[in-house]
Amino acid sequence: MSELHDIDPKRLAERLAEKLHHPPDLVNRTFALTDDAQVHCLFIRTLIDMGKVEDYVFQFLDEGQVDVNDKGRDAEKMVSRLLRRIPLVPSEVASDYDTCIRGLLNGQCVLLLPHTNEVLLLDASMTVNRAIEEPKTETTVHGPREGLTEDISINLSLLRKRIKDPNLRIELLEVGRQTKTVINIIYLQNMAPKEVVDCFRSRIESAEANSILDSTNLEEWIQDKTLSPFPTLLETERPDVATSHILEGRVVVLVDNSPFALVGPITLFQFFSAPEDYYQRADVATLLRWLRMLSFLLAVFVPAVYVAVISYHQELLPNPLLINIAAQREGVPFPTFIEAAIMLVTFEILREAGLRMPRIAGQAISIVGALVLGEAAVQAGLVSAAMVIVVSITAIANFVSPAYSFGISQRILQFTYMALGGFMGLFGILCGVLFTIVHLASIKSFGVSYLAPVAPTVLSDWKDILARAPLPFLKKPPIMNRKKIK
Repeated sequence: MSELHDIDPKRLAERLAEKLHHPPDLVNRTFALTDDAQVHCLFIRTLIDMGKVEDYVFQFLDEGQVDVNDKGRDAEKMVSRLLRRIPLVPSEVASDYDTCIRGLLNGQCVLLLPHTNEVLLLDASMTVNRAIEEPKTETTVHGPREGLTEDISINLSLLRKRIKDPNLRIELLEVGRQTKTVINIIYLQNMAPKEVVDCFRSRIESAEANSILDSTNLEEWIQDKTLSPFPTLLETERPDVATSHILEGRVVVLVDNSPFALVGPITLFQFFSAPEDYYQRADVATLLRWLRMLSFLLAVFVPAVYVAVISYHQELLPNPLLINIAAQREGVPFPTFIEAAIMLVTFEILREAGLRMPRIAGQAISIVGALVLGEAAVQAGLVSAAMVIVVSITAIANFVSPAYSFGISQRILQFTYMALGGFMGLFGILCGVLFTIVHLASIKSFGVSYLAPVAPTVLSDWKDILARAPLPFLKKPPIMNRKKIK
């Protein structure tokens, strides 16, 4: 960090412009206060709210509010007097080049004063924000309609509006050597364990990234297991969901320019819970949660079991059903595994096409394309009608997952188990299940077991795992129970 020296403001302005390589949107405005004293005002025009600068900075300097006749020790008080009198706030004092450069790139106005080696940084940044809208990936029938935006200050205000506890702690960090992205770590001091908060802080500070453009970029740096299909952090764009996790003792991370918050530590069972569970009656929420778990099993195991049974274990089927399937497969040129792989890959292509196509045509193409291709494939004898039914059930069950990242994990398991069933039958599927359980038992999310509260067993948390107890009985303890932390 190079310190500023007591040099002429003009030379200092030229040196700052050189460090930025003279960008075309850098403005250097000069104000002559006396014959031998000038104030230079530097800012980047594309990052500045010109209305603020003209009303609060230019007008203030044009009126001659800066007294530069003092010399020596009194000149050192010039900065403090300006801080009290200039109408544009917040402002800070800088005494090194790095802070000045960072201020310019953050949309601050830099005032270079004579007779002092300190400069003023005035916040005049231009705020262009997206309006608060309904979340796109976590829609609910009941509950609030507010969603997070790309502005971290707005997201923070949405959380503060819901949590009015003096124990709420917000830590500010900067990550990314080139982007200098602002990150907020949010938690309740009396609920979140210190070791968990320290783990978050140390991992974020040690992220040696050139750029952090979204919360998913940061997630890859701080997650526990990189080579695992299961996410160890929950992504949410709902402020009410982030608030509920903070109140349970978890840590929420907000990333500037990202509408998604990261929540951790997280367990496997949290991915079967949806925001609407807590806006419905307990019995309705329980049935919906069971439906999500059933959909997970259908999405993962239906293709694998079908391929294994048709390829190796035909004796498990009733004779009429076996004869019917055999008649359908007569003339199909591919083995069952290849047939299933072709259909599932085709549906994944249609899904991606529906996401990337214009919104008006995307949904129609994905639905009509699936119906037309499925019917045409059956008529052409490339696939059997039973395979179309299996793939349809699997595809619909994939969409039930409330968390998008966990839905991707389902699809990875689906293809893995189908391959095991195609090569080794039901024995291969059983081996895959055992390996998955062992893998899940080995995962920890910031020190918390991924299978908690089942392994290790924490009976006090079972009221909101497989079923949701009524709210009067659901006095949930902090999720970071000491038994769950290693």
